[in-house]
Amino acid sequence: MKTIYLDNAATTPVDKKVVETMLPYFSEKYGNASSQHLKGQEAKRALEEARHTIAKSINAKDDEIIFTSGGTESNNLALKGLFFANPNKKHIVTTKIEHDCVLNACKWLEKQGAKVTYLGVDNQGFINLEQLKQAINENTLVVSIIHGNNEIGAIQDIEKIGKICHEKNVYFHTDACQSFTKTEINVKKQNLSFVTLNAHKIHGPKGVGALYVKQGTKTTPLLHGGGHEKGLRSSTENIPGIVGFAKAVKLADDKYVKHMTKLRDKLINGILQIPNTNLNGSKENRLCNNINVRFNNIEGEAIGGYLDAYGICSSTGSACSSHTLEPSHVLLALGLSPLEANSSLRLSLSRENTEEEIDKVLEVLPKIIEKLRKISPFKL
Repeated sequence: MKTIYLDNAATTPVDKKVVETMLPYFSEKYGNASSQHLKGQEAKRALEEARHTIAKSINAKDDEIIFTSGGTESNNLALKGLFFANPNKKHIVTTKIEHDCVLNACKWLEKQGAKVTYLGVDNQGFINLEQLKQAINENTLVVSIIHGNNEIGAIQDIEKIGKICHEKNVYFHTDACQSFTKTEINVKKQNLSFVTLNAHKIHGPKGVGALYVKQGTKTTPLLHGGGHEKGLRSSTENIPGIVGFAKAVKLADDKYVKHMTKLRDKLINGILQIPNTNLNGSKENRLCNNINVRFNNIEGEAIGGYLDAYGICSSTGSACSSHTLEPSHVLLALGLSPLEANSSLRLSLSRENTEEEIDKVLEVLPKIIEKLRKISPFKL
């Protein structure tokens, strides 16, 4: 049975060209980038070329890119590093729909003396810009707002948010792990101070990411050691992963965004033909690869189990919190009831998905829903 993989918001398959680019750095070009000999300098060149590629993709300077182990580390470094480097300002503004690593970092910082404002969102997942303005005060250090939401795909207007932060003279951080290469990120145009990026959402390897840190920003490292990455992230650089990350960025193309958007719309329109079914989030201002639908009186976990039996990989929400049975905090923030949240299913595409695969899902899914509704104890 052929697998139809529709959980690309959790991770993507590594592109074969990315693997080919990485392989020499395991066994031939294996030097430590901090070593002074030829092997070390070979690795150093590869590191700096990758840094340039990623910097260029978001209109940043090369030395503003700090390599990390992924999105979670980058988000923690941005928030905690900024907080401890700037003890005179202790207020953070974020949202109720952030990734768990941002929310949990903020909760931890509250124990260290931070004051955190958690902005609500409307029923499509968007913040109110007036509420943001009102939330910022003279003690505000940073505004941290996710760019493309990992569960419902809502794309916040970071240019307008960045303008507000610039006018109010506060730092602006965005978690762009899901949106990177899928929609515009321009650190100058959007007045960004910190941007979190990672590789494994864009057909790169797991275990590597980056943090854009605007030049001149005062921040404190989480890891202390040999002073790698401008002293902000000590640890021997993961050269194979970093090289693979840069290759994945180079392979990204607008034609893939158009392809995913076409498949996304076909899948959404097809699923909404099923009675008593609703889209979670906006249909327009949405990541090109994200579909999140609620079926209102059946468990999303059950739907996912049946789809898995057909070789179709799906998700009920963020892979990072899938081990819990709690309703999604993102869906609850939209105003959904716990029952509605638990009846939701996320399908997320990549450039490798095909129209034939979407046809197969639209053939199988209505039958699964009909079967589960007949036996469901929940009635709306």
